Amino acid sequence: MRRSITYVEPKVALAGEAKTWKFVYTPAHDLPEGTRLKFDVGSKGRDFDWEMPQTSLRSKKNLIWLSLGEDKKPIGAEEIKVKNSHLPQYEFVLPSEVKAGETLAIMMGSPEAKDEAEKGNRAQTFTARRRPFLLYVDTKGKGEYKDVETFHLDIRGNKLSSIRIIAPSVVNKNQRFDVIVRFEDEHGNLTGHAPEGTLIEFSYEKFRENISWKLFVPETGFINLPNFYFNEPGVYRIQLKNLSNGDLFYSSPMKCFPDTPNQLYWGSFHAESILYDATENIESCLRYNRDQKAYQFFGTSPFESEEETSQDEWKGISSHVADFNEDDRFNTFLGMQWMGSSGSEGLRQIVYTKDNKPILRRKESKANNLKKIYKSHTTKDFISIPSMTMGSSTLYDFDNFTPEYEKVVEIYNAWGSSECTKKEGNLRPIASKSKKGLTEKAEGSIRRALNQNCRFGFVAGGYDDRGIFSTLYESDQVQYSAGLTAILAPNQSRDGLLQALAKRSSYATTGPRIIIGLHIAQEPMGKEINTKAKPGLLYNRHITGFVVGTAPIKEVQIIRNGTLFHTYHPKEDTFEFALDDEAMLEKVALKPKGDHPPFVYYYMRVEQEDGHLAWSSPIWVDLITAQEKKKKSDS
Repeated sequence: MRRSITYVEPKVALAGEAKTWKFVYTPAHDLPEGTRLKFDVGSKGRDFDWEMPQTSLRSKKNLIWLSLGEDKKPIGAEEIKVKNSHLPQYEFVLPSEVKAGETLAIMMGSPEAKDEAEKGNRAQTFTARRRPFLLYVDTKGKGEYKDVETFHLDIRGNKLSSIRIIAPSVVNKNQRFDVIVRFEDEHGNLTGHAPEGTLIEFSYEKFRENISWKLFVPETGFINLPNFYFNEPGVYRIQLKNLSNGDLFYSSPMKCFPDTPNQLYWGSFHAESILYDATENIESCLRYNRDQKAYQFFGTSPFESEEETSQDEWKGISSHVADFNEDDRFNTFLGMQWMGSSGSEGLRQIVYTKDNKPILRRKESKANNLKKIYKSHTTKDFISIPSMTMGSSTLYDFDNFTPEYEKVVEIYNAWGSSECTKKEGNLRPIASKSKKGLTEKAEGSIRRALNQNCRFGFVAGGYDDRGIFSTLYESDQVQYSAGLTAILAPNQSRDGLLQALAKRSSYATTGPRIIIGLHIAQEPMGKEINTKAKPGLLYNRHITGFVVGTAPIKEVQIIRNGTLFHTYHPKEDTFEFALDDEAMLEKVALKPKGDHPPFVYYYMRVEQEDGHLAWSSPIWVDLITAQEKKKKSDS
């Protein structure tokens, strides 16, 4: 049986390049006069998607037209509205018959070849293999499209623009580790498109003489360099120099310890991929976060409603999460977002500890409130992460705080921070330029909750445009950078990461891989210590910490009981400090309701010169007096 032929010229596109694209179609059967052809570019209209053309034949820029031959007049397109889309498809009507075996071509770009780089049609800015374009054919001319033809085009990385170095943030002295070097175009795609003979020189601070490497740019666009180690503690940054033009590229900082039991792992439990929808394209989303963003863990976070996440979509998400989980490389977590009553329940991310768990739909009686959900599960089933606690529509006032499930709280995501109010010094407050968006509510302040003796660690979320956030992207809601969560754990496995979260051994940043540490009496962030075990805390809390920034550090704040205790202004990208709080503990301790002992808590907030932030999880010091000891022994 004879088949139609479809192909594209040129056969390969470079990401983001502008050209005149020729979609050639040779039908297997005669196309009579009046046949309708409808072309679908397959774009979603985002900045990085394939550029949508315009239809006026008078224009010489970014035009779409139908060509039946060089000696024939071009045929203009008519924009056709598409159901559930704001973007059109393009329809042509044949003015004459096209015989089987003859060719026609749909053109996108500029009719004048000399102007195609400036006036052509721009390709999408991300790579794809066999990217489809669809052509619908209606030989009866009645708009009833039954036949579809597909054109495929490979989109590859453009010219080499930058080099990204992926390396661990924390290592021990003499510990072996691998470094991945990604050669990227201006859009962040892997590319091997570099001038012939390009050499890259490898080095780092405290350079060892036996390392003197020159790297070629491979066709694959990346190189894995194994078995590195540092033989002295300190802070290191790997440097790559393009010897062709002198450009320098640096890794995120790495801190080498003499001997630390924990490694530092980066990722997110709450983030939507702007490029790949996490519900519709879960496999691409997971690959993107693992390979391009170099996350070591990732949790899915669709909203629980049937409209947002059907049962079939949930099954697909569950299956892929199970398949992609791989210890020591990329840990995946099945999760969902559940929105309860504003104030008493708020918005939260449910992160399952195991695979193939059911989605908790609020419309079902067994999951229509948090108390039922918690009562019907155990603490081994999931963790519950309150999110956007200060949002006017997502408010959580912590009056029903349940520490068994709520081990950590999302202090920040791309829509703002819930640390405190703007008046109290919030550098990235939840805000809208109009009255329609989300605004901050002091009742959901994390500092307020900590002052009420709610004890939790900090994590950060990323960008989200689903569920309650779906209207924010197109509105004048203030949007910030996507956040990032750091977990300090002894190993990279689901159990290891979850156990670390249970110990509140985590911190949050606004995106960069800033390395921070905070200790009181040599106890790390997330810890609860007391004067019974360490009586000296009554008189002095010895606070130590460090910051290794990705830019010069503007300010380091030590927060005590929700107010500023001490400030440093390092002006360097690496900083260590030691500080004594010599105030009598009983004079500065907060006195909670009930039988809980008085306490003090501390956490650190870091601000870089580039505006990025990091927050350590708190450390608590409980005042155990003789009276408190007697209460405990009596109970």
